[in-house]
Amino acid sequence: MEKDRQQTEPNVLKGFARLLGGELKNWTLEIPEKFGKGYCAGFVFNEHIRMLVFNYELHENLVIENPDINLTTRTILFKFQNIFPKNEISVPEKLTPSVLIATTSLNTDVIIPIHTNMATINIEVDANYLRGLFFLSEKSPVLQSLFMNTQPLLFEQMIYTSLQKIVDEIISEPVDEIFKLFFLRIKAEELICRLLMELEKRDTKQLYALNSHDIQTIYKVKEQMLEHLESPPVIRELAASACMSPTKLKRLFKQIFGKSIFYYYQEFRMKEAAFLLKDEKLSVSDVGFRLGFTNLSHFSKVFAAHTGMKPKQYSRS
Repeated sequence: MEKDRQQTEPNVLKGFARLLGGELKNWTLEIPEKFGKGYCAGFVFNEHIRMLVFNYELHENLVIENPDINLTTRTILFKFQNIFPKNEISVPEKLTPSVLIATTSLNTDVIIPIHTNMATINIEVDANYLRGLFFLSEKSPVLQSLFMNTQPLLFEQMIYTSLQKIVDEIISEPVDEIFKLFFLRIKAEELICRLLMELEKRDTKQLYALNSHDIQTIYKVKEQMLEHLESPPVIRELAASACMSPTKLKRLFKQIFGKSIFYYYQEFRMKEAAFLLKDEKLSVSDVGFRLGFTNLSHFSKVFAAHTGMKPKQYSRS
């Protein structure tokens, strides 16, 4: 039984435990108090899929080698972020739960940085294994390229309610040790299936190989845009700040996020409006003007298009 247990714990987690002088119990490492707080957990379900759960704060950054690296295996990483209850580990306010989906060349590293604050769930799956589970027509260029895993690709998907429910079950569902690996594998595969169903809906016809510089640039553009929700984005200005052509900027942004720059901006603008109406208890006019609307009737129409309710109706719901 002990031998079987050893085979179900990721080597990288064992290395982390040795580095901190801690002990793995039931696939989990509680962070020793002198190093910080929180926990890490890791599960090798089989040769095709494994999961790592990080929810901790450390007093300082650490670095460990990745003994699990295998350059001959093409893996797909599903990285869930901003999905833990905010009262467990300190995280910035109002971060949107999302999942990053990356190919091998963007997520494999010999050296792994252990940051002082980590709250993610990482699921790694063999791309060949996934490809063998699906019949993919030419209508699914995103999934075809993802499963082939021959070029650097990254997608980000917002986590909706039904996905968050599965994540919550992974984090907090009490499961007897006898059933834990089976239960978690089923939940991990359900998450993957639902995410692939969302990616399959994307209308991208041609995918472009990414590099770390382009990815960092696109994310800086996104942050810059969302920091100023009161001002609609001007593509030529964003492109100039990114040192990209407008065409390349729009193409890569939609490839990563699945939405145009303006639609993505408007979606977050309405999420902020919903927060201000419900949580901050601001009036409809105050919210509209704060978010740059000069016509409250237009604000009401845009809000209803994104949420299904008029602002005043939403604030009373």
